[in-house]
Amino acid sequence: MPYYRSVGEIPRKRHTQFRKPDGGLYAEELMGVEGFSSDSALLYHRNLPTAIVDAVQVAEDDRATTANLPLKPRHFRSQELKWEAPDDVDAVTGRRLLFGNPDVKICFAAATRPSPLYRNAFGDELLYVQTGAGVVETIYGALRVGDGDYVVIPTSTTYRVVPDQGEPLRVLVLEATGHIGPPKRYLSAKGQFLEHAPYCERDLRGPTEPLVVTGEEAERDTDVLVRHRNGLTRFTYAHHPFDVVGWDGCLYPWVFNIRDFEPITGRVHQPPPVHQTFEGPNFVVCSFCPRKVDYHPQAVPVPYNHANVDSDELMFYVGGNYEARKGSGIGIGSLSLHPSGCTHGPQPGAVEASLGAEHFDELAVMVDTFRPLELGEGAQACEDPRYAWTWARRGPDWS
Repeated sequence: MPYYRSVGEIPRKRHTQFRKPDGGLYAEELMGVEGFSSDSALLYHRNLPTAIVDAVQVAEDDRATTANLPLKPRHFRSQELKWEAPDDVDAVTGRRLLFGNPDVKICFAAATRPSPLYRNAFGDELLYVQTGAGVVETIYGALRVGDGDYVVIPTSTTYRVVPDQGEPLRVLVLEATGHIGPPKRYLSAKGQFLEHAPYCERDLRGPTEPLVVTGEEAERDTDVLVRHRNGLTRFTYAHHPFDVVGWDGCLYPWVFNIRDFEPITGRVHQPPPVHQTFEGPNFVVCSFCPRKVDYHPQAVPVPYNHANVDSDELMFYVGGNYEARKGSGIGIGSLSLHPSGCTHGPQPGAVEASLGAEHFDELAVMVDTFRPLELGEGAQACEDPRYAWTWARRGPDWS
């Protein structure tokens, strides 16, 4: 998953001669996962995609993390993050590391200018656009993105993010160490979305035409920043990498908007797996959307108190009103972290207040990780120290 697409010009048969107008051969590039044993795409370049003329190690920004010690629930306000030059932030080099573990790094950026050309050779990336709009330009073509869009970018896809002028493009970024896709339980053995899935192929957007740079820019040496297992390297290519005239296959970047997720509801409160949208290596992503709530006459609509025995729960609040958290200080742009080992649940009074509710107007992205999340410098820069004590309304930081 996703399903087969064909974009631009390709020959009728794979691995056969495909010639340019001047008689030369286009250069094939097979992008494939799990060696040659899983999904792939075949791209046709005007120039050799192997033609590098330089490679330079790039010093890493602060990617260190610290353990969640003392262990406690935490609250962070992404809207309070500051950049030294807010008008000069891009969605790649301007990322602030919020959380991380050996499976995933979770970052945030408020981008105001185009990013450099970039690819992550370590794993897939998932971008969630909180606000703003722009274009994600890739070797497969361009994707128009805006508020509420998830963007799945396969490993080693060269891309850049170009925000529209005006409002910053505020984006949460998950950098995985493997592949991200729909939950397997939503798919048939052949990869089609099943009838019980909360979204389907009609909801996905992929590139529809090639993105080919022409003129002098196409022939100039071009830098691409590459994240890999040992850090960052800047490659210089003899030509611009956006020279793909056509491609086909099942491996490509795609977009799904959170508002196209169809919530699954029941007579009594449904657990978070009904909201699952993606799965990655040792983590899942869920979408909490506006929905009709539980309709048993004695239902309690807000979540029950629960302990995350095997996972850390990170919630990013992106719209509406999250009923269970009223009175906790959480607002739009907040992130709450409820780690394994801590029971958490509704704020005092939220249960009684929810009785009789028929609809929740909430929008949130949840990431559950199966290894503990540690804190990056971005999280430490925007933490609300009072949050852990809001259930009891007293504690060391309470006043």
